[in-house]
Amino acid sequence: MRKIGLIGGMSWVSTRNYYEKINLMIQRRVAPMASAPMVIESLDFRALYGLRSEEDWVRAAQVLGESARRLEQAGVGALLICANSMHRVFDKVQAEVGIPIIHIAEEVGKRMKDRGVGNAALLGTRNVMTESFYRRRLVGHGIDLMGPDMDFVEQIDRIIYDELMLGKATRDAERTLKTIITRKEQDGASAIVLACTELDMIVDVDANVLPIFDSTTIHCEAAVEWILGGKG
Repeated sequence: MRKIGLIGGMSWVSTRNYYEKINLMIQRRVAPMASAPMVIESLDFRALYGLRSEEDWVRAAQVLGESARRLEQAGVGALLICANSMHRVFDKVQAEVGIPIIHIAEEVGKRMKDRGVGNAALLGTRNVMTESFYRRRLVGHGIDLMGPDMDFVEQIDRIIYDELMLGKATRDAERTLKTIITRKEQDGASAIVLACTELDMIVDVDANVLPIFDSTTIHCEAAVEWILGGKG
């Protein structure tokens, strides 16, 4: 198996999920006692929280780029950025290293295309739902994305930052997401993209009114394929 590197800490909750999901997949596919060769750098999220200005994002790119270089020097052969929103600086981080970074939205887009999804609603943090950096990757795979509803954007963003990233999953948050997903179905969505690595804490991906494409699980599956010798 090949060794992979994880840029984590954004939040620690999602990094825990990555570690668990990847190892459960490796265990199922390799052997009961197998675990994934992995190096994790868990960043201090205080330096990457609440980014608004371009200056903030330049600083974020520097922090992630330095992390990527350290992981490359540690001997990993590929990287994951364990946060959907931080893929806003993907190109700048990729330019800092000579090893591939597996792009979360590219993997989601490929999966949706393979499943024949025509249109979908995107749920995540404010910048993921409203900016182009994530949406254009999915559109590039032929997915027609519904425009963001700003009332829902604010509700979901608050739940992610004020609750999920602190490890809190409440029934109120579950009900809110269920209502939003139902509304998206009524508005014509044929699928939902969970484009936040913590949203599966409050959304049952296997029992919903629409097919759910969970970015964390899909990203982890792509990582496992690479660890086992696929994907370049």
